[in-house]
Amino acid sequence: MAATIGIRREDKNEWERRAPVIPADAAELQAMHGLRIMVQSSSIRVYRDEEYRSAGVTVSEDLSPASVILAIKEIPSALLMPGRTYAFFAHVAKGQAHNMPMLRRLLELGCSLVDFEKITDDNNRRLIFFGRHAGYAGMVETLRCLGQRLAASGVRTPFAQVRHAYAYRDFDAAKGHLSELGKQILRVGLPQGLRPLVIGFAGYGNVSRGAQEVLDALRVREIAVRELAVEAGMATEWGDIFKVVFREEDTVRLPDSTGPFDLQDFYRNPELYHSGFEAHLPFLDVLVNAIYWEERYPRLVTRDWARRNYVPGAQPRLKVIGDISCDIRGSIELTVKTTKPDNPYFVYDPETDTASDGVFGTGPAVVAIDNLPCEFPRESSQYFSSVLRSIVRDLAAADWHADFDHLNLPSHLKRAVIVHRGELMPSYGYLQRYLDLRPHSADAS
Repeated sequence: MAATIGIRREDKNEWERRAPVIPADAAELQAMHGLRIMVQSSSIRVYRDEEYRSAGVTVSEDLSPASVILAIKEIPSALLMPGRTYAFFAHVAKGQAHNMPMLRRLLELGCSLVDFEKITDDNNRRLIFFGRHAGYAGMVETLRCLGQRLAASGVRTPFAQVRHAYAYRDFDAAKGHLSELGKQILRVGLPQGLRPLVIGFAGYGNVSRGAQEVLDALRVREIAVRELAVEAGMATEWGDIFKVVFREEDTVRLPDSTGPFDLQDFYRNPELYHSGFEAHLPFLDVLVNAIYWEERYPRLVTRDWARRNYVPGAQPRLKVIGDISCDIRGSIELTVKTTKPDNPYFVYDPETDTASDGVFGTGPAVVAIDNLPCEFPRESSQYFSSVLRSIVRDLAAADWHADFDHLNLPSHLKRAVIVHRGELMPSYGYLQRYLDLRPHSADAS
């Protein structure tokens, strides 16, 4: 009998319109691999119910016939069903307190959990990520914030015409609009006090590459970090926009060391390193943060730095921080909260350590949207579905009644099984201490 795969509707918030499997791929899985796909009805999903029905896919409110259920975001504890295998971005691997009730409920119900975030190759590199799409939307929103912030101070620029990422028909439309704005900047120039406009990128992975692809539509000039202090102070050709990309060796330093930077040593011992990033901040108008960060790592921008520099009468150059990584109090310590697409930025007040929504205020404006890929839902869904097709086949073919040692999954998927038949797997046994910290009464929330 063909396995039944359920696709849950996303309802974490009104902005989550993505789908893990798009209609065309669902139809192919059914036709070529003998699977039965059921899609839960949704009024906000970017692919409408009718598109699934037209592809021959069942649309149903009830997913109870499905043995494997796919989603993108976390599933509320009250909606979990006994004995099912769930696959989604669980956000539990760091012991995230807000998701421990969900994890405990999965254990109580004898479920299995495959965390998309933990699907990795033999070198522990993630195989599923929305990083590039987060970069796309994050850069659009950062440029829009810059335009609004400048306009609030009386400086009119073409950046004021940038729309929210979700307001564009699709990503190509957003890039096309930015390309036109780039031509306008080349034609009429930026105001004298903004030339050159310097935009820095912390990080060089998928998130950063996505953000840079958007910025490059404006026809920018890239400079090296070593050129920053010189070039950032020069008004060069009309309308120049510079970008600079920072790597680890540009952001941290090892005290009392004059030798060459050792990247692997930094990865092994980040707590031994100090941040050296503050030296670059006086030369940046915009900072785009696209790095992976944990508590062990030094910060890029600290509250102390902001308090020293954003004082009455001072006019620091840094106007906007696009915190695409969006870790609360993380590498950007000024990120005191997350934001939503319809209210995407706030201004940080270094004196009170608080945030005021909008673009008015003393400190830098911060873009801190915690679910950026949802702003380009069709492209994000198409990408995810293309990656997920083979994974769905493997999940459907596995015997989830077998014990873990005999669970017939490829190694990259087996590494991502956090819970199997109601038990934490050995690689994730450390999560028990986070579960023990949460009272059982929290499960009712």
